Parts: sequence; structure tokens; C-alpha cells
Amino acid sequence: MTDIDKTAGPTATPPAGAEAIKAIPVRHYGRYVSAVIAIALLVAIIYAFGQGRINWHAVPDYFFDDRIMTGVGKTLLLTVLSMLIGIVGGILLAVMRLSKNPVTSSIAWFYIWFFRGTPVLVQLFLWFNLGLVFEYINLMPFYKDYWSNFMTPLLTALLGLGLNEAAYMAEICRAGLLAVDEGQTEAAHALGMSHGKTLRRVVIPQAMRVIVPPTGNEVINMLKTTSLVAAVQYPELFRYAQDIGQNSGAPVEMYFLAAAWYLIMTSVLSVGQYYIERYYARGSSRQLPPTPWQKVRTNMLSLGRPKGGMA
Repeated sequence: MTDIDKTAGPTATPPAGAEAIKAIPVRHYGRYVSAVIAIALLVAIIYAFGQGRINWHAVPDYFFDDRIMTGVGKTLLLTVLSMLIGIVGGILLAVMRLSKNPVTSSIAWFYIWFFRGTPVLVQLFLWFNLGLVFEYINLMPFYKDYWSNFMTPLLTALLGLGLNEAAYMAEICRAGLLAVDEGQTEAAHALGMSHGKTLRRVVIPQAMRVIVPPTGNEVINMLKTTSLVAAVQYPELFRYAQDIGQNSGAPVEMYFLAAAWYLIMTSVLSVGQYYIERYYARGSSRQLPPTPWQKVRTNMLSLGRPKGGMA
């Protein structure tokens, strides 16, 4: 038996007569089988759609149609306004829920319970059909009109989506506030900060690291949920795609077109969400994760290096 010199470096040649250890990698046959099955299913799906009676030329013909572009703009506007209502309402409800006042805490709990427990589509129809219950809306000296004139499709969409989103944002904000250590609040109060100033300067900036990721998901989900407002006559992307499909005789093709636009918009929002999360991760990570562009540059540079050498 030959003794092995443990002081030798990793590049040292083995002593004379020593048998080289041949490492045999473990073969993962399950991975190969699953990869073949996945590729076969993908090819089968592509082939099926290729054989279907789909007029694919209609998609690029209407992709930048004026009505489609108007629908894209209204979808983005509705998403932004609904999320503003949801975020502002969610922050207010979260503070009320954490309040020591049992009245405000109970009101916030009931609101969250009701709006999270009923479907968005049902809430939209409730707002839209309240004119069957109330003939007028009377805000005393400020405003008075028929309910049908007051509750427009846009207002119905904003109330239905925004108030429902506030319930979810309330729980997200509450989780973020509770994630901050209580010692931070106690230290701020010891320095003489008021409760409101402690929230603004100490608690909320730290809670943002927990709040931002699910909020980004809610924005993307809101963008897709706006398609429901077609049921209350508000013209957005999905409604315009439906109308064009019925008039052109290509309804399925227009659904594919709408899906493509939703994918584009959600992809852009996902990129924005990534950079916002990266920004708020500065206080918790010693080294920020590389951006997608930095990963691409690193991979390209590694391909240009000689094998086994330094760049």
C-alpha cells in the first residue's frame, strides 16, 4: 500500500505506483426520461395548434389596431388607479387592524372578512346594479343625481377592483409591519419619536422589504383581473378584443391576441418588480444579487475565456 502525501497541493502528481481514482458520475435516468416526456408533450401541443383551424394571420393584422391600443391604455389606467385605491386603503386598514381601539380594529376586521370572502365579479355586479335599490344618490348639498348616471362603468370598475384589493393589501401591510422587531419601535419611542413618526421613519422603511414582493404580485394579478370589468360594460383590452373577434369572425384569434398583450404587460411589470425588490433588499443583504444583464455579461465573458485559464 502506498502512503499518500497529505501536504501535497491539489495539482501535485500522485506518487509512482499509485492508482488514479476514476470518478464515475451518477447517471440520473429519471431526468432524461422526464425531459423526453416534457419535450414530446410540448411538440404534441404545438402540432395540435398547428393543425387547428386558426387564422394566425389575423393576430398580427389586429395587434396594433387602434381599438386594441386604446384597450391596452385603459387596462393600464384601470390597473394603476385600482392599485392606488387598494394600497391607500390597505395601509389605512392595516393601521386600524393593529390599533388598540376595539371599534376601529373590529371595523377593519369586518371589512377584510367581507371583501376577501366574496368574489370580485359578484362585487362588480353589486355595484353596477345598486341602481335597482337606490333611485338617487344624495350627498346633501354637494351632489345629487340618478344612481344610473352616477355609477358609470369606470366608477363601478374602480370600486369593485380597488375596494377588493384594499382587503388583500391590508393583510400584506399588516404582515410587513409585524415583521419589524418591536425593539425598533421601543428604541424610537425612547428617543422621543411620536407613534406616527416612528411608523414613517423606522417601521415602514423596514417593512417595505416584506411588503414589496407580494405587492408586486398583486399589481400583476390586478392587471389580469381588469378583464372582469368587461361584464359591467367597461371597454378595456379584453372587451375590445371580444368586439373585434365578433365583427371579424375570428374570436379565438383575438383571444390569443389579448393573451399576448397581457403577457407583454405582465413581463414588463415583473422586470420592474425585480428591481424594486432589489432596491429594498439593500439593508438586509451584504451583496445584492446580480441583475439579469449582469448575469448575461458574466456568462458571455466566461465563454470568451480560455478553458482552464484566467481571462
